Amino acid sequence: MQNPHSAPVPELYVSYDSAQKLKVEAGELVSHDLTPRQICDVELLMNGGFAPLKGFLGQADYDGVVENMRLADGTLWPMPITLDVSEAFAEGIEEGQDIALRDQEGVILATMTVTDKWVPDKAREAEKVFGADDDAHPAVNYLHNQAGNVYLGGPVTGITPPMHYDFKARRSTPNELRAFFRKMGWRRVVAFQTRNPLHRAHQELTFRAAKEAQANLLIHPVVGMTKPGDVDHFTRVRCYEAVLDKYPAATTHMSLLPLAMRMAGPREAVWHGLIRKNHGCTHFIVGRDHAGPGKNSQGEDFYGPYDAQDLFREHAEEMGIEMVPFKHMVYVQERAQYEPNDEIADKDNVTILNISGTELRRRLQEGLEIPDWFSFPEVVKELRRTRPPRSKQGFTVFFTGFSGSGKSTIANALMVKLMEMGGRPVTLLDGDIVRKNLSSELGFSKEHRDLNIRRIGYVASEITKNGGIAICAPIAPYATTRRAVREEIEAHGAFCEVHVATPLEECEARDRKGLYKLAREGKIKEFTGISDPYDEPKNPELRLDTTNTDVDHCAHQVLLKLESMGLIAG
Repeated sequence: MQNPHSAPVPELYVSYDSAQKLKVEAGELVSHDLTPRQICDVELLMNGGFAPLKGFLGQADYDGVVENMRLADGTLWPMPITLDVSEAFAEGIEEGQDIALRDQEGVILATMTVTDKWVPDKAREAEKVFGADDDAHPAVNYLHNQAGNVYLGGPVTGITPPMHYDFKARRSTPNELRAFFRKMGWRRVVAFQTRNPLHRAHQELTFRAAKEAQANLLIHPVVGMTKPGDVDHFTRVRCYEAVLDKYPAATTHMSLLPLAMRMAGPREAVWHGLIRKNHGCTHFIVGRDHAGPGKNSQGEDFYGPYDAQDLFREHAEEMGIEMVPFKHMVYVQERAQYEPNDEIADKDNVTILNISGTELRRRLQEGLEIPDWFSFPEVVKELRRTRPPRSKQGFTVFFTGFSGSGKSTIANALMVKLMEMGGRPVTLLDGDIVRKNLSSELGFSKEHRDLNIRRIGYVASEITKNGGIAICAPIAPYATTRRAVREEIEAHGAFCEVHVATPLEECEARDRKGLYKLAREGKIKEFTGISDPYDEPKNPELRLDTTNTDVDHCAHQVLLKLESMGLIAG
C-alpha cells in the first residue's frame, strides 16, 4: 500500500508551454503587485503547501474559516488566506475578471480569476482568528494598519514560482520533499518548526522527539515573514547549517519554508500541522506557547502555554498528522546534560540552569559570555557577526513632539555631542532638511505626512544597518507610523524614541515660525495640535519637557539614556 504521506500533492502550476502562453496573454490583464506577505502565500498556494486551497479564499470560505476554522465544504482550515487590496484597486475590478499577480519587480507569478470581492469585518477577524482585537498583536496591527480594506477571492493559476537567490539547495517544495523521503525510505518524519536560531536545548529536544516517535527529523525553519524583531533569516540559516553536523547525517534533513507567519498561537499550530502534512511529514512538534506573539496591551500573554497543544490534539486525527509535545528542556549542571524539566526527580538536590531568550539577547548586546552548555560556539559566532555589542551597533534617536517643542534644537545639540565623542558617523534628519532634500514634492495632508515619516524611517534604517547614528526630529504625530518606523529600524539596531513633551500652550507662545497664528486663523489646514490630533507616545524611551530647561541639559539627558541602553560606551 502506498503511504498517503508520500503520494504527490496537487499543485496549481500549469505546464511550461501553457505558462509561456499565459505570460504573453497576461500582458493585457490588470496587474496586482503582491506584498511580501502575499508573495509567501502565493508560493505556498501554487506548490501545494496550502492544499486543499485552490486560490485565495472566497467570501463563504473566509466566513467559515473565521467562524469555525472550516471551509464552506467542512474541510478543516484555520487561517484566512486572503488577497487584500486597496479600495482604489478594487473599484476597477469586476467579479469574473482575471488579474495578473506580480512580484515586486513586476515578474508575473500567477493569474487569478476574481470570484468574490467584499469588505471584511476586520475587528471580527482579529477577535476570532487571533483571540483579541488588540494592536499589540503583530498580525492584528498588520490587519488594521497595513492590509488593504477589500478582499478578493478566487482560484489561482500558477505560472512561475517566486525567485529566491539565497540558499537554493535548501528550498524544497512539498512534492520535492515527499520524493526525497520516498528515495530515503523514510516512512515516519517528525517536523520541527522554528523561527529562532537553534541552541543546545532545541537540539536535545528535536533529537528526543525523533527518538520517541521512532521517526526521522525534518528541521523546517520559516524564512518568510516572522515576528518583527526576530533574527533575520540569513543569519538563522547559517546558524542552522552550523548545527546540522550535530545530528546523525542519515536521519536528519533541513528544508526552508517560505511561510508568512501570523503568530496566531493555537490556530497557527493547527495550520503549521496541515502545512507539514502537505510536505510529507507524519509527526509535528508543538511547543509551549507555539507561535505566540508575546504580551498583549495588558502585559499578559496572548495565549495560554498549552492552548496550542490542546487545539492540535483535538484535531490531530482529522489532520492526519500526530503531535509530539514540546518538552521544556533545562540543563542539569551536576549531570552535565539536558533533561525535560518535568522529569527531574531530584530537583531540590541539583543545579538547574537556563537562559531565556531575553537574557540571551542581553548577553549578545553587551558582548557578555554565552556558555558552551547553552549554545554551540559556531552558533554564537554567527549571532555575534550579525549582532555586535550594542556600543558598536548603529542606532536611531527619534524625536517626536509638537511644532516648536524644541526637537530640532535638542537634535542639533545631540548631534554635536555625538560627533565630539567620535567612533560612528552621525546624520541628522531634521524635518525641514528632509522636506527640502527628500520630500520636496509632498504636501501636508495626512497621507503625505505619513509618507514623509516613512521616508525618514527608511533612510534612518539604512544608516542604522550600516553602523551609523541617525537622529530624526519630525513631528511624527501618528502612533501607527512611529511603530512601523520602529519595527523597520529595530531589525538592524536600536531605536530610542524621545518624546519632547513641551505643552502646546508653551509651543504656541514661542511660535518662532508664526505657524500657530496661521493655523488659528484657519490659513494652515490640518495643523498638529490645533486642527489635527497628536498621538502621545505611550512608552517612549525618554520624555523631555523644554519649558524653562536649557538645551544642553536636555541633550545631556538623551546621552545618559543612550549610555544606559549600552549604545555609547560609558
